[in-house]
Amino acid sequence: MRVRVLGCAGGIGGRDLRTTSLLVDHDVLIDAGTGLAELSLNELVQINHVFITHSHLDHICCLPFLADSAGALREQPIVVHALPQTIEALRTHVFNNVIWPDFEVIPTRSRPFVTFKSIGIDEPIVLDGRSIVPLPAEHIVPAVGYEVRSAAGNSLVFSGDTGPNPGLWTRVNAMPKVKGLIIETAFCNREMELAVISRHLCPSMLTDELKQLEREVPIFITHLKPGEFELTMEEVLEAAKRWTPRMLANGHVFEL
Repeated sequence: MRVRVLGCAGGIGGRDLRTTSLLVDHDVLIDAGTGLAELSLNELVQINHVFITHSHLDHICCLPFLADSAGALREQPIVVHALPQTIEALRTHVFNNVIWPDFEVIPTRSRPFVTFKSIGIDEPIVLDGRSIVPLPAEHIVPAVGYEVRSAAGNSLVFSGDTGPNPGLWTRVNAMPKVKGLIIETAFCNREMELAVISRHLCPSMLTDELKQLEREVPIFITHLKPGEFELTMEEVLEAAKRWTPRMLANGHVFEL
């Protein structure tokens, strides 16, 4: 299984800054931020499943464009997997015929471009031997992270947007083979108050989280804010140097 990073920044501002989107093999997407724009139309048409972490714009903004661009070129609808609250938010605020057409009934109810399926924490979705497992996240809106597990049993863990999250570590520590952990650190330490209010992490908070990790796992930092990449990573490396974290970058590929 191959996971390719299409976008991993906490904002936009140049070609290298794309918001969250991960492509699993050629047909599964985790989040649909602006990183999705990296794909060609042919690649977009091959996406059969989209797993959304939560309803915030930087994680769903290209989902409407995916439906519009690829829907008519596909034989089956794109299946969007998300928490029930996230699905309700997408229906109410995006696919509502005001912000964007309702592609659950376009072109017809019997042959829509998009269909939604609810997910639950710890309930795996198995796709051709691969498992996508929703993990708990602690965010300002209902949210999840994901474990992506290959047929060989190797896992990549994505925290999604989250503040302090004991439930994540309970699950990661119990996984047999974790090949990487992608975890957000959205703010630098001087913005710790904002991180707490918005339920994100800053470097000092990240360190407290990693102390709950009971195994050696490659750590990759995501969701850094534009203009604060260098400062935040300096603070991450100072505070969490025991774990030798690396900054995630567009184009990074995980082989599982």
